[in-house]
Amino acid sequence: MDHLLALRAFVRIAEAGSFAKAADTMNLPRSSVSKLLQDLEAHLGTKLLERTTRAVTMTDDGLAYHERAVQVLADIEEMDGAVASARIAPRGRLRVDVGSSIANMLLIPALAKFHEKYPDIDLHLGISDRHIDLIGDGVDCVLRTGSLADTSLVARKLGELAWVTCATPNYLARFGTPVTPSDLETGHRVVGYFSAASGRTMTLRYQRADNTVEVAPSPRLAVNESTAHLNTILAGLGIAQTYEFMARQHIDNGTLVEVLCEWKPKSFPLYLVYPASRFPSQKLRAFSDWVASLFSNLNKPTI
Repeated sequence: MDHLLALRAFVRIAEAGSFAKAADTMNLPRSSVSKLLQDLEAHLGTKLLERTTRAVTMTDDGLAYHERAVQVLADIEEMDGAVASARIAPRGRLRVDVGSSIANMLLIPALAKFHEKYPDIDLHLGISDRHIDLIGDGVDCVLRTGSLADTSLVARKLGELAWVTCATPNYLARFGTPVTPSDLETGHRVVGYFSAASGRTMTLRYQRADNTVEVAPSPRLAVNESTAHLNTILAGLGIAQTYEFMARQHIDNGTLVEVLCEWKPKSFPLYLVYPASRFPSQKLRAFSDWVASLFSNLNKPTI
């Protein structure tokens, strides 16, 4: 039995909750992953996982063994990384998931410089606005906005994303310019943004000094993808709140007009996130440092 490979298989199965997903992330046949686990359980003389038709869960022995196995694998990766970093450039496939607007407007335009610096890293970008399962989907890291409640993840803050409320000049000529956030609830066509996971339409948040207001209009039109959301505003279909970095060039050239300028909501933090159970590989550390440098200007008031 390859003890180290069996440890990796056990950890991947336990975290993914699936033999098939673990096999995919390890690039091994499902039968090989199953055999590795069987050999490990036979070696230990105990069951680590309970298998049902619906789920794979850890036994009490499995929970205790998983905690130690994760630490052992992290220590090995750290030792290997420390030696390799002194003589080998980062290399290999790195899967990163990122929202569409951040990918298309901030990350992708700068990737030529990343490839110049790290020519041996093969970057696979998953681009969508949905939240994915890092472990189950075999993703190394994600760029994610907003608060992070999952304590099983490690987050590196990259910057802050400011908000603006805007519309086309033609829209404002037709429906008027709102003076307060409450004006959006009557007489305006607000383009909503709804969660792809829950279907819930996001409320609009505004703040002036210590006064905080939430607006929950009933939109005639709502979308669940950020680039499409911006395009609905540009098409004159309504007024909406969006990230400043998306709207800035259109505001500067007069295609869009910013409104409610005195009612700026709090900025959204932007994080690079990866599973706490995995010690960051050399290629992940390289990407993390590069993207942190790229997005450092997001801490400035204007992007």
